[in-house]
Amino acid sequence: MESIRKQIPGLKLTPQRLAILDYLKENHEHPSAETIFKSIRERFPTISFSTVYNTLATLAKNGVLQELTIDPGKRRFDPNSEPHHHLICVRCKKIADIAVDYELKVPYALKKGFEIVGNHIEFYGICQNCQQVKQ
Repeated sequence: MESIRKQIPGLKLTPQRLAILDYLKENHEHPSAETIFKSIRERFPTISFSTVYNTLATLAKNGVLQELTIDPGKRRFDPNSEPHHHLICVRCKKIADIAVDYELKVPYALKKGFEIVGNHIEFYGICQNCQQVKQ
């Protein structure tokens, strides 16, 4: 937690915020704010959705986690802030990380004056669980 204090000076680490950080540390499912809220509310019944969402937004703004907009219906949060890519199930919306660096060269003529500083690739498919379920 000391690294969080260094990354976000002035962020008060309340018990609720520590619970959110603990949840994220143990979770690799790319949870939504709603999922995190429901889980944290079990330990802290008075916590508001606003507290959870604002904490997540602050952590994302400061590079502690990534806010994913892959699912237009809900924003998801990824505690892995290192550059990586994602596999996304088109049926259940499960998201999995791909920790492989793909070197992509954008031709100069297509850059439109941009200086490329990174990339994020999304691969879409059907996860193993959904493949086993008959439609």
